[in-house]
Amino acid sequence: MGNVHNFCAGPCLLPQEVYEQSAKAILNFENTGMSILSISHRSKEFIAVLEEARQLAIELLQLESKGYEALFLQGGASMEFLRVPYNLMRNKSAYIDTGVWSGKAIDQAKLFGDVVCVGSSAQDNYSSIPIHINQDLNEFNYLHFTSNNTIYGTQFQTMPISNSKIPIVCDMSSDIYSRVFDYDKIDLIYAGAQKNIGPAGVSLILVKPEILGKTERKIPQMLNYKEHLDKDSLYHTANVFAIYTCLLNFRWLKNQGGVAVIEEKNKAKANLFYNTIDNLDFVEGMAKPEFRSKMNAVFKFKEQAMNTIFDTLCEQANIKNVKGHRAIGGYRASMYNALSLESVQKLTDVLNHMKTLV
Repeated sequence: MGNVHNFCAGPCLLPQEVYEQSAKAILNFENTGMSILSISHRSKEFIAVLEEARQLAIELLQLESKGYEALFLQGGASMEFLRVPYNLMRNKSAYIDTGVWSGKAIDQAKLFGDVVCVGSSAQDNYSSIPIHINQDLNEFNYLHFTSNNTIYGTQFQTMPISNSKIPIVCDMSSDIYSRVFDYDKIDLIYAGAQKNIGPAGVSLILVKPEILGKTERKIPQMLNYKEHLDKDSLYHTANVFAIYTCLLNFRWLKNQGGVAVIEEKNKAKANLFYNTIDNLDFVEGMAKPEFRSKMNAVFKFKEQAMNTIFDTLCEQANIKNVKGHRAIGGYRASMYNALSLESVQKLTDVLNHMKTLV
């Protein structure tokens, strides 16, 4: 695997040691003589895994004293598009529109009441971020935003609003645990695991319980955050293997020095890549520079013929999964936590080599 440079937007690259440890657990989990795939989700061995994973999920964001609870649920972030309004929306909510994923969240919220878009970058084809929300939000049940936009390569560098009196909800699927952020100002954070947390098939929710139970709506148990909290993420059969892999990744991140340390590594990777394309006249970034994501860099070539050259060189260099999303085309380099600086260097070497072929 060390010979492949995988820039997949998700499911993403995980650390080599996580692959090795999870593979070992498939054959013999914690010297039980049983596979992690075949142990009970009620067993003491898995309960210990779940408790440590939930504890580290909170600890790594320095939220231990802030009253958050952690849940590992199934359905991915797309399920939370529905579950959030089901649990929080009484009659009216505010959303910030920054692209496809926020748009899907907005569509689900409309099933439960009025949805007001209090900021949008649609007019820029989502190449920017509406950073300042000046509207009075007190009439709304909550404000929802997406912190990083994988398709368009944009990212909130700071919170869109401060000192809010209403709950703030954030989809942080693609940049949670990648940087220091005002996590404690967000009342409900949700994330599909398949970016910086673990494998696809599970989602993480960090929530302040006091914001729940205020809708006076009868919520189906599977969709009720309170029900899952009461059952410690075990209302139904948990995704045992995915949660175990998330735990291994959390341990890896803690051993790296935590979020602040990994942020510096992510900055180095992003700076290397963006500096490269900014100094080449045949390629350009698709997001406005001040809103560029450190996780997902989207770019395109000014001449169509360059695409074929780039594709060929990437294949020769064992660079995988750099095609852009079908919504905007071009190319995308996803640089999540486990991607090495060496892989980014390999990609920039290809781009710099193209300069000699123009």
